Amino acid sequence: MVTADPALPWATRELGLTLHHTDSALPEPDWRIEALVEPGLRRNPRRAHLLVSTVLGKHLPTDPHRVLDAGNRLGDLVRATLAPETSAPQRNRTGVDAVVLGFAETATGLGHTVAARLGAHCYLHSTRRDVPTADTLAGFEEGHSHATSHLLQPMPAAVFHNDLPMVLVDDEISTGATALDAIRALHRHSPRTHYVLASLVDMRTDADRRAFAAAAADLGARIDTVCLAGGSTQLPANLIDAVSALPEPVLNPGSDRRGRRTRVDLPWPADVPEGGRHGFLVSDTASFDAALAQVTDALALELAAMPEPAARRADDPRPVIVIAHEELMYLPLRIAAALVDKGIPTRYQTTTRSPAYVIDRPGYPLRRGFRFTAPELGEEAPRFLYNARWPESEPSQDAREPRAVDPILLVVVDHPADTDQLTATGGLVDVLTAAGEDVVVAVLPAADPRALAAARAPLTRATAGPGLPEPLRGPDFGSYAPDEVAWVVTDLSGVALEADVAERERRIQAGVAHYAESLPVEYQPDAAYRELFDKVLADSAERLALAVATVAELVVAERGPEIVLASLARAGTPVGVLMRRWLASRGIEVPHYAVSIVRDRGIDTAALEYLARHHDPAQVVFVDGWTGKGAITRELGAALDAFHAAGGARFNGDLAVLADPGSCVRTFGTRDDFLIASACLNSTVSGLISRTVLNADLIGPGQFHGAKFYRELADQDVSTRLLDAVSACFESVRPLVDARVRELLAADRTPTWAGWESVERVRAEYGISSVNFVKPGVGETTRVLLRRVPWRVLVREADADEHAHIRLLAAARGVPVEVVPDLAYACMGLIKEVKG
Repeated sequence: MVTADPALPWATRELGLTLHHTDSALPEPDWRIEALVEPGLRRNPRRAHLLVSTVLGKHLPTDPHRVLDAGNRLGDLVRATLAPETSAPQRNRTGVDAVVLGFAETATGLGHTVAARLGAHCYLHSTRRDVPTADTLAGFEEGHSHATSHLLQPMPAAVFHNDLPMVLVDDEISTGATALDAIRALHRHSPRTHYVLASLVDMRTDADRRAFAAAAADLGARIDTVCLAGGSTQLPANLIDAVSALPEPVLNPGSDRRGRRTRVDLPWPADVPEGGRHGFLVSDTASFDAALAQVTDALALELAAMPEPAARRADDPRPVIVIAHEELMYLPLRIAAALVDKGIPTRYQTTTRSPAYVIDRPGYPLRRGFRFTAPELGEEAPRFLYNARWPESEPSQDAREPRAVDPILLVVVDHPADTDQLTATGGLVDVLTAAGEDVVVAVLPAADPRALAAARAPLTRATAGPGLPEPLRGPDFGSYAPDEVAWVVTDLSGVALEADVAERERRIQAGVAHYAESLPVEYQPDAAYRELFDKVLADSAERLALAVATVAELVVAERGPEIVLASLARAGTPVGVLMRRWLASRGIEVPHYAVSIVRDRGIDTAALEYLARHHDPAQVVFVDGWTGKGAITRELGAALDAFHAAGGARFNGDLAVLADPGSCVRTFGTRDDFLIASACLNSTVSGLISRTVLNADLIGPGQFHGAKFYRELADQDVSTRLLDAVSACFESVRPLVDARVRELLAADRTPTWAGWESVERVRAEYGISSVNFVKPGVGETTRVLLRRVPWRVLVREADADEHAHIRLLAAARGVPVEVVPDLAYACMGLIKEVKG
């Protein structure tokens, strides 16, 4: 019904196109239909209306945190459907067994946000770009769309081949036909028993819902739907004719000023996916976040260098609108959010293939439009961008003086869109600068599907046949007895891997080398330090024995006696040996393996495959020495999820540690930050084994990660002395263990991640660029002094016994020690940032 009510949207007032709210999953008014979508129009003989989302960041420049919040809330609704037993405080930290698919082009960023919120094993979005170096797994059609063909190109296909529930994400469900077509196509390739269709709004009719139920029955699968709000669309009978009769839209507005343009080439690793076109595994998250930080820093510098218009105040940050191009949505969205966090007013939106009707009327969402030549070679259909100006409702930051709204348009494209057509007459950059806009074009390198497939090969080989080597044992490898531990590693003892500590640090920080590709020279402390180790061991052996017994009994109480210990080499290995000894003293014999895990690279998947072939994966317990800020805890969970998503066995990611000062795990012997004697030294307290190595020149497909056996240090080896000293205290602590374990079992041991928050505070206070340069706790601080280039050491108390050895090491290396009374840990080690 046509009405003159000025409070209603223009398309409702003038044409009678009306949106009705029916239900909402969230109680706040910001998540009702009228707050989530506005009625728009398009000249299309099949569908003349368009739902313009206010939270998607497509047609409307939108606060990126509002966009992320919508995706996160949708992800929480999905989680409640798939894993209703997961409590709210855990939702940001616990992965969900699911695969997420986003629909191109509109929902590629939304789908990725949902997947990230879930911690899903794998995210993939459909694509309309047929990449010749990628394999096409499947395809499906979209009935009402102007561009119908959707392709699925995960690399390799195995990352998508599993029987996990699938979550399909779109911005809206109008009829649901596209989703059903996709489900049928995917079901033919990888049948599943459970599908969830998630959308911001659900506008289906009762007939559409009956079609869903019939499709589910035909497939023999469960299909659930979740949305932020449900509603209906009331279409006037003559809407198509009415839209055709409207004035011709004005596109590509001109200006008496030609805007400036500049270009910045963004750094991005070839083996890190920039989005979900070829699949995004949960194990890619850490590398993605690290690359994102580099990209954002580079862009912030470029934006700060842009000339300011004469009318602007120097102390008023110039706004930015980040414009994502087509399917490349999630990374630009994250860039926009990061710029906001840096204090730069930023909005986010994207280009589109969809032609929409533009008219500059109050209450209508599409008031300015640009039509431009598709930049990708071989693409004939034009592309579109709408609005691309700062929202009129944005208030001035200074009530005394209105702010000139002249944002920089930051256009983010990937390499296939970086062609002459991007800047030629009629291209995106041309039409924007012709409208007087200042444009920064940020170009990402081309994503190489082959590089992604090669990087994921260890995850996806799921090794069907024999060929895995056998683990190594002492005395041929290491000084531990052969029954104490089996090292699931490749022997690299004959390879020269040690590098000068300072040069090695410089290469790592410059990004030209990974820390796991080489080894630091094994630091051998002087006689005074070795005497300190003896004293520390004598003083702390009983405390260590109680912690060992506690964590071992806690594991048995929660997982049963039929367990397999898998210590994370090398810090976890002495702890695993001691846990095995304690359990043996109780008559429980358990196998013990040492496996490699590498920050940013994940756990050794060949080692996981070996464990899965020889033991029940559900019985494997991963063990480490201590937690710092929790990076390895997160790395382990993400890597195990990725292994399972790629077709591997499901392992339990709950890490058991001797000490958890960072409050990162549920299973621990203590949360005190005290000196663990095995942290005092390197290989000479860990069976004469180096820390593990992952170097592509040395470790091929199907091989375990590598390590070295330092036989030449046998005369300095105290590994067995440590084990025997702690084991000798088992009887004296035995009367204390039962009460301690009962206390922990009754307590709330939910990780608070307080350590990570403390590290972030120190990083900010000391102007450190990355949390990777802040190493909290006694154990991690010791490692900084033994293996890295230390900058300074922070201690909570000047003369505390637990860091006496650290003060000795710091003095020997000329590292200043600073007393910080309110430090959350006993001490922290800060790594020096090496320039050049």
